[in-house]
Amino acid sequence: MAKNVEKIGEVLGATAVAGLPEVGGGAFGAARMARLAASLRARLEPSEGRRPGRPTDARWVRHPKIPMSEETARKLARLAKLASTPERRVSPMQIAAQLLEDAVAQCPADPPQS
Repeated sequence: MAKNVEKIGEVLGATAVAGLPEVGGGAFGAARMARLAASLRARLEPSEGRRPGRPTDARWVRHPKIPMSEETARKLARLAKLASTPERRVSPMQIAAQLLEDAVAQCPADPPQS
């Protein structure tokens, strides 16, 4: 990626109208983010009852508080906004939970003992 996108755009007569989140390398990273967002939107379901709450994944039974930096919170908020649709709002913590589940799923079931 160019170090000065604005300068290149100016030379080409272009204007940046929006930025994209960092999700990894190029098209593969963008595809990964699209899969994550689509997966979340498809699995999130509102709770039962007269006043259903925020849609969630029924498999998520733990709701811990996770400390993080302001920068990470801002990035999660941006990713959540991009993953949301008018029909289904995705929260920053739902994005964080899905990213964590994806990362842990790639780890071996029995890590080597040290």
